[in-house]
Amino acid sequence: MTTQLDIASLHEALSQEFADDPCIIADQIWTWSQTTDRTRRLATLLRANGIGNSRPPGSCPPWATGQDHLGILMYNSTEYLESLLGAYKASAVPFNINYRYTADELSYLLLDAKPKALIYGGTFAPILAEVLPTLPHRPFLIQVGGELLNGAVDYASALESTAPEAFDPSPDDRSLLYTGGTTGKPKGVIWRSGDMVTGPFGIRGKDGSPMDLAGAVARASRLRGRVLPAPPLMHGAGMAVAMGGWLGGATVVIQPEPERFNARVLVDTLAHQRVTSLCIVGDAFAAPIVSDLEERQLALPDLRLIVSAGAALRPQLKDRLRELLPQTRVTDLVASSEGMVGSKDTANGSRIDSRRGAVVLSEDRTRLLAPGADEVGWLASSGPIPLGYLDDPEKTAQTFVTVDGNRYSVPGDRARLLADGSAEFLGRDATTINTGGEKVYADEVEAVVRSLPGVLDAVVVGRHSEVWGQEVVALVHVADDAVIDEFGSLCRVTLAGYKVPKQFIPVDAVHRHANGKTDYSWATAAAASAGARAKVED
Repeated sequence: MTTQLDIASLHEALSQEFADDPCIIADQIWTWSQTTDRTRRLATLLRANGIGNSRPPGSCPPWATGQDHLGILMYNSTEYLESLLGAYKASAVPFNINYRYTADELSYLLLDAKPKALIYGGTFAPILAEVLPTLPHRPFLIQVGGELLNGAVDYASALESTAPEAFDPSPDDRSLLYTGGTTGKPKGVIWRSGDMVTGPFGIRGKDGSPMDLAGAVARASRLRGRVLPAPPLMHGAGMAVAMGGWLGGATVVIQPEPERFNARVLVDTLAHQRVTSLCIVGDAFAAPIVSDLEERQLALPDLRLIVSAGAALRPQLKDRLRELLPQTRVTDLVASSEGMVGSKDTANGSRIDSRRGAVVLSEDRTRLLAPGADEVGWLASSGPIPLGYLDDPEKTAQTFVTVDGNRYSVPGDRARLLADGSAEFLGRDATTINTGGEKVYADEVEAVVRSLPGVLDAVVVGRHSEVWGQEVVALVHVADDAVIDEFGSLCRVTLAGYKVPKQFIPVDAVHRHANGKTDYSWATAAAASAGARAKVED
């Protein structure tokens, strides 16, 4: 049986193969050799300050890492990627920090993660200065640019003055990936390094088994290419695409002005840097990209793959991207911090290809549903999956279950297993709407609404109803020629009557977070406000 590879050792092996080739293209170009040298220096710096250099003990429960934690608070940058890799080389546990958090939210996350070190951009020094006094222990601070906080060391100067050393990381080293907190408080998901390589980073054989080092290097030599993660690296989608591309031999490209999404800057970067793979998150990214391509009639001949992770593309946008970029494959991935499930079928946006190990479990999570079963169950994935949630044994036991001797990750999405073995994706249980005793899956309705003529974007939520308990409503961003009065009858062609939104609420734009996912706090408030206005008008 092939032993799993760890992230740092595989990157070092690729560095020997591609030494003088570009490894990172950002504000400047860094070769693989330079990146190896700098990340070894960072690992040495961390270990010299008591961070890393330990293995999880054999008695370590799945809801603990057993290693030192290192938080990363930065925009997409060379230093962000180096911080990830340097932490892995030091056998420290990197974790992502959402740079849009308020002081209270940041304090909650850091109290939960208990970092022994923080690497952060100088832009975030003021909010960190506000939050640090709330922590029981002050972490070792490494600052990238700007006026240093008291006790912090400067990233560039520290690397320059530290001699690089080589270490011995392990597939058992841990990584910590915080969820976005879209439907609740952020949770730290614990992964083994080896499982991340074989799982979300995609370094595996055709049968899903781990590759040996020689096989992984040979694969990378064949693939190469250039990958650009458009979403923030602080989110799982951006990080997984960047690391998966890196470990697949690709150069990682960071677009200019990473603190905000700018479609024109992105498209210019795709063209100038000859990017071959692009990661985006849903319509919030795709719509302005399409508009810019149409306006300037650009071809992007090197681009071969566009992956939307975290939010599905509207069918019309997906089709338009294929028309504008006929050489490019456009696909949606169903994935979360808890594991990758599969890709959505190109012909039917609600179907998931189950070849990645997707299954559907029963309501009580004790058995696998048979193909064609009428029962709605839980979408689950097998293979390399996380160990658990940080400091939460109850949630760990609920989400990571064992059925018939196999472990599965059950992040909370509902699905049916169709007769052909594919899964029909119904959506996150947390957004399920209970109306008159019937369960309505918001994602199922949203997919239909988003396909209606004239709909540019949409989100479906539940709203309090004195008659039904909850009622289904849709907030829609529409074109000038859209006929909203026809939307209900059009929905009834494919949806049962109780699933059809009781109201279609026009909005100037659907509010989304930086990662492209819907801002449900805004959506529910907007739906409630529209309902109150309707009552007054009546």
